[in-house]
Amino acid sequence: MTSNRREEAFRVRVSAAEKAKGRVHPAQKANGDEQRYASANYAMSFTKGLEHSSGTGLIERGEDFVGFRRAVDNGFIVPFTTEVRAARKKERAWEAPTAGVVYSLEGPDAQAVTMPPAPALGSDELAYEMAEVYELAVLRDVPLTAFRDGSGNAELLASLDRLNHLAYAKAGYPDRPRLNVDGDVTPQTAFRGSSPGVGVGPYLSQFMLIGNTRQDGGGPADGIIQYGALQIDQKVPIAADRNWMTTWNDWLCVQNGEDVRNNSTLFAGGRRFICVPRDLATYVHDDALYEAYLNACLILLGMKSDGGAPFDPSFESLSGEGNLFMNSLASYNYDSLESHPWAAGGFALFGGPHILTLVTEVATRALKAVRFQKFNTHMRLRPEALAARIEKAAAIDSAFPVTEGRFGTLVTAIEKTVDAVRAINPSNEALLPMAFQEGSPMHPSYGAGHAAVAGACVTMLKAFFDTDAVLLRRGDKVMFARYQAGDQPVHYVPNANGSALEEICDGPFLSLEAELNKLAANISIGRNMGGVHYFADYYDSVRLGEKVALGILEEQALCYRTDPFVLSVPTFDGDVVRVGAR
Repeated sequence: MTSNRREEAFRVRVSAAEKAKGRVHPAQKANGDEQRYASANYAMSFTKGLEHSSGTGLIERGEDFVGFRRAVDNGFIVPFTTEVRAARKKERAWEAPTAGVVYSLEGPDAQAVTMPPAPALGSDELAYEMAEVYELAVLRDVPLTAFRDGSGNAELLASLDRLNHLAYAKAGYPDRPRLNVDGDVTPQTAFRGSSPGVGVGPYLSQFMLIGNTRQDGGGPADGIIQYGALQIDQKVPIAADRNWMTTWNDWLCVQNGEDVRNNSTLFAGGRRFICVPRDLATYVHDDALYEAYLNACLILLGMKSDGGAPFDPSFESLSGEGNLFMNSLASYNYDSLESHPWAAGGFALFGGPHILTLVTEVATRALKAVRFQKFNTHMRLRPEALAARIEKAAAIDSAFPVTEGRFGTLVTAIEKTVDAVRAINPSNEALLPMAFQEGSPMHPSYGAGHAAVAGACVTMLKAFFDTDAVLLRRGDKVMFARYQAGDQPVHYVPNANGSALEEICDGPFLSLEAELNKLAANISIGRNMGGVHYFADYYDSVRLGEKVALGILEEQALCYRTDPFVLSVPTFDGDVVRVGAR
């Protein structure tokens, strides 16, 4: 140990600063739609909270967006109140538009990571993305248990047939792939994301359903999570079987920033396990942003009392798990190795408190990074706004030649899906039926805050826990553990009315890596089910969050001078990143 702790601590901090400084700040590139359609009153940009025209749904004055953009680029919060000309009846505040310009003392700078341009107007990818969001609205009350091989659900099969006939599907889903079978999305692969294991087993991650072994004798099938002396119930409030913003006047009020949320009409009463897309949308409507990953961490830590949820084998000496193999007789006698339990274990260091802190701490770093993408780089309009462009396509294309008829072309490309949406809207309009009265939050669509936080938090969990562990039944215990002979595969699904979980002891083993990847996808795509995001928002944002988490882990690794370690972290693309001394 050094005799000058102060100098050594300083050198560690300098090393972390040098590592941060060495990260190349990439060029930030948008798709060009903001500039391309500026003369069409910024038809492809986020304008919620500005004054909108009742005729076209576009903003009344293009200069209002210019002022909004100027306030974003300047990075001061006061001008959003004193200088930006908002809608006359605006009540909702824009959410953290300057977060991307502040600094952090841990992990990559908010501007040291980036995302590729979002799909542009006129692209087959944008048409497919919008069709996906529309179809998820059509399927909002279809049981999630129907999202599996052999499904006979007519609504689901009809939606997938419409999607599979689109040009982007026929081209093989370039750039942002979807899980598919021979080029087609199927009930087993649809809307699941695109990371290893997300297509295996039920649609929902087990972490959205199960509880853990508790002091009162309860277990995973109860769906109750032990949180110290408290308990967390995995059941969600039951939302009313009703869609919102399906008339033009309702849509217009929301775009102008009016606060129309009313919980007395939003909920039907009671609670249940997540059964349908509407339930998943309800979960991600009011969640604390790292809630699902904190719950997953608590579930895993609770399984340790049953001998499950092993930490990454590379730091067993720090966590106190496993055994030390040593020779107490002679260092050269390799036949006399003995197994000894570790006499010192993890707690503040590579134990429960350590991972519980990191899995939540990383969330704000990811939020700052994704806010820079949202406001400062892409300024992408929300699906609810693009649906209004589809509804008013003829008027917009006629009034603004710069669009070159692209909104009309978009309508034609996804005509069958638009017809299906019109059929469920009481107004027969092409507006996107929303799960939330107020529609999207008051910030742009790309990247997605939920998805970026999902990517960051799940990456932390994958770094700490052994991702090769599988969910199994061993005697009367259910846990993620390393497979042993005699272990049974197990998973849970909600019963028909969501009042209880059903245990199923067949099918493939579900790996921890797969269920964590699925958890990130469920939360992210749950936002799409609500109508507030596109697929690209999920796809690129989880990878942004992953970069933030890996950067924090790189800096954490510098702190362990006496016991260096290496973490193996499987990524959302399927490769493995190694972090630490090597």
